[in-house]
Amino acid sequence: MAIKWKENYSCNIKEIDNQHKKLFEIGDSIFNLVNLKDGIDRYDEIIEIVEKLKDYAVYHFQYEEKLMKEHGYLGLDYHSKEHDEFVKKIIEFDHQDIDNGQKKVTLDLVLFVADWVEKHILGIDMQYKDFLNDKGVY
Repeated sequence: MAIKWKENYSCNIKEIDNQHKKLFEIGDSIFNLVNLKDGIDRYDEIIEIVEKLKDYAVYHFQYEEKLMKEHGYLGLDYHSKEHDEFVKKIIEFDHQDIDNGQKKVTLDLVLFVADWVEKHILGIDMQYKDFLNDKGVY
């Protein structure tokens, strides 16, 4: 279950699509890490990826929310709450006992990210696509 970008995820807004692609790239690096079967302790790598995912998600969410606010998107509050829930969940992964449960935690993280990204982009983000495109945002 690799986490890969598909054209149907496009919001028709170049910068947002690029940021979404970056989130997919980070998610895919988690997937690749979970598939390693070398028995090596990956604690530092897991922590690094979780931090990278959290930091990039916050950056992306701020960008997206700023754009929605600038153009008066009525769904901003709900969208922002969805973003907050994602970050909260990532922080929970960060505080779990990653060292003792590396495989399980990384697998849970991959499943969470893949599910959330697909549902959020195809569901929630697509709601602002036409709105922002109609405002001239591409």
